[in-house]
Amino acid sequence: MPKPVGGNQRYVAGLDGLRALAVLAVIAYHVDIGWAQGGLLGVGIFFTLSGYLITDLLLAHQAATGALGLVRFWQRRARRLLPALFVMLAVVAVWVALLRSSQLPALRGAMAAAVGYVSNWWLIAQNSSYFARFAPPTPLGHLWSLAVEEQFYLLWPWLILVGLYLTRRLGDEPRRRWLAGGTLALAAASAGLMVALYHPGYDPTRVYDGTDTRAFALLIGAALAIARPSRQMAADASRRSRLALDGAGTAGLIVIALLIWRTSQYSPFLYRGGMVLLSVATAAVVLAVVSPACRLGRLLGVAPLRWLGVRSYGIYLWHYPIIVLTTPASGQESLLRGALQVGASIVVAALSWRLIEEPVRHGALGRWLARLRSAAWRPSRKDLAAAGAGLWALGLVAGALAGVLPATAPGSSQPASGSTISASGSAAAVGAGQAASGATGRTTAARRDSAPAADPAFPLKTSCTSVAHFGDSTSDGLVSAAYLPNPAQRINAQYADVGVRRTRFEIQGGTSIVETILNEPNAYTLARDLVRHGYRGCWVLALGTNDTADVAVGSNVGLATRITRMMSVIRGEPVLWVNVKSLLAVGPYAERNMQAWNRTLLRACRRYPNMRVFDWAALARRQWFIPDGIHYTSEGYAQRSRLIAEALALAFPRPASVAALPSLAQRLLAAQQRASCVVS
Repeated sequence: MPKPVGGNQRYVAGLDGLRALAVLAVIAYHVDIGWAQGGLLGVGIFFTLSGYLITDLLLAHQAATGALGLVRFWQRRARRLLPALFVMLAVVAVWVALLRSSQLPALRGAMAAAVGYVSNWWLIAQNSSYFARFAPPTPLGHLWSLAVEEQFYLLWPWLILVGLYLTRRLGDEPRRRWLAGGTLALAAASAGLMVALYHPGYDPTRVYDGTDTRAFALLIGAALAIARPSRQMAADASRRSRLALDGAGTAGLIVIALLIWRTSQYSPFLYRGGMVLLSVATAAVVLAVVSPACRLGRLLGVAPLRWLGVRSYGIYLWHYPIIVLTTPASGQESLLRGALQVGASIVVAALSWRLIEEPVRHGALGRWLARLRSAAWRPSRKDLAAAGAGLWALGLVAGALAGVLPATAPGSSQPASGSTISASGSAAAVGAGQAASGATGRTTAARRDSAPAADPAFPLKTSCTSVAHFGDSTSDGLVSAAYLPNPAQRINAQYADVGVRRTRFEIQGGTSIVETILNEPNAYTLARDLVRHGYRGCWVLALGTNDTADVAVGSNVGLATRITRMMSVIRGEPVLWVNVKSLLAVGPYAERNMQAWNRTLLRACRRYPNMRVFDWAALARRQWFIPDGIHYTSEGYAQRSRLIAEALALAFPRPASVAALPSLAQRLLAAQQRASCVVS
């Protein structure tokens, strides 16, 4: 909260310090810092703080003038928020048009929603999960929170007017109690709606982005402003009162830190009271900070935090587009990249504050319009220098990021050719599975003519002439020309190389055996329909990562039941399950959860003579993963494509191709198949 333009408002430096902590938490979440998996809660801090400040401002104006001054209030809000937003949208549009033109169609709707401050409802209507970490993110996905706040700015003053009218005959103290109580009742209704609409194991976007389900955070701050307005906080409070307020504020900061450290976007606790606890903790901090007698406000108001807090709006606006647009679609984690992204966000936000936000707050738009209407006006050297400096700095930042952080298109890394697997030496070295989740878009294909495979030396052929491949977003890259521009490396060509004549792909990001996404059928339904339409042949099931995550966040359908459901549809046909792997240490997609799925697959495999498990988890290399820890680089997809096809041939070999092997290789292969159902 920068120093107010009007002289009748009190500036509280500590609140800017709290804003700085909130925006730093959000940035830490978006650059995926391990100890800040709950950094998204910084948005909740902003909500409660905004609820307090806006209500305090309106009621202070009403106390001084007898009216809320809504027109003036909305004008100030527009001057504060719109210019910087419009500049950011323009820069993002140009950036995407020049460097990411394939994203333009999706960006148009997001831009329109941002201009109208309805981004949250647009995302909900588009079924666009804020947590779809494995889909290509939109650079405007973070604007949902600004939409929630703006909707609050538009609606809340009218509710205050109604409340003031209904309590007009009460004295000051009873009036405040009634208004604060009514506000808390609305907050309770909003929090109750969040609890009612949240279902573990299902996408929480509606609950997380909805204005109605997030209003409690703003309303708790508003209730505090009604009960304890900043203008009435005494500077000469007793020592006991100071200690109590500082203690409550410190406890609030500790609670906030623990929530950011110990929770994540997948934690059911957050939707069942955790975010309410966050709002109460934030309110405790705000109460201590706005008290002139307390020390916590002076601590949070130190110069570095205050500087960041003043520019927190610009930092929030710019950090996410910069992170999204400068992160390669395939590549490895980079501390340098993350540091440069954070630094660039702060630099651009500082320029936005200096050249756009601060001048507009002090009436620059009116002066510029007056100059434009004057025929004699010419831009001064100062005007040109400021504009040139801004454009130069933005170009410098973009150029540096483009040079150091190339926005690599999917598939730009060159896949390694890999080693040749011979039956005599490495039939036992084909293994390990990884299914992953999140991206949208489904691929369905019938028979395809395939180019020659990349590795013609593999000696075995499969007895599977028809294959139905079911997969989630990790299978997207197996059939993608963007990731695998050489058609010989795609999995349909690899299947053809081991003897498959007909392939059918059912690939959808985010798919699982039980749950549904984007109103699309789940894997069980797709498999059942395929059998009903007469499919007979082999199955490759690259599933499990989403199912594992769904169970981790509370689904009442267990891992073993999911496998049983798919096997009941297949009814004795040969099936190769690809097991799963993750590089993540926390959250539903953590590797320990993936290992639980893999153990369940092994137990199930012993019950089904027609089932084999490809142990992809044992072969997948760390350098094959992109930074999300789930999906793969082009090299990773090329290797995954080849190894799945070869595992199919090892699991269900054609007798003639086995007979052509040297006798030792035949014995080794037969011994492996007798000893284990795992292809490894």
